[in-house]
Amino acid sequence: MSTPSYMNVVRFKLKPDCVEQYFEKLAEFNSEGLRTQYLAKTGENDYCFVGLWESEEAIAAARPRMLAHLDDVRGFMEELSPDLGVTDPVSGPIIA
Repeated sequence: MSTPSYMNVVRFKLKPDCVEQYFEKLAEFNSEGLRTQYLAKTGENDYCFVGLWESEEAIAAARPRMLAHLDDVRGFMEELSPDLGVTDPVSGPIIA
C-alpha cells in the first residue's frame, strides 16, 4: 500500500435530525485509492470530512463515486450559502 500523497477536505453542515442517517451512509462509502478518512465536528452541526488518497489520479478516478455519495446525502445537509450550496470542497497534494 502506498503512502497517501493527496488530500480532500469537505466542509458541510448537517440538519440536526439527519446526523445518524448521514453517519450510516458515510460508513458505506469506500473507494479504491482512499487510504484513510476522518470526520471532524467543527461546530454544533458543522463538520469537515478529510480524505487521504494515494494519488491525484486516485481521487480523480473516484469523483463519480464521490458525487453519487453526495447525491445520497445531500438531503441531510443545510445550504452553506447560495454560492457554495451544501458543501465547500477543496483538494490538493499533501506537502507536510
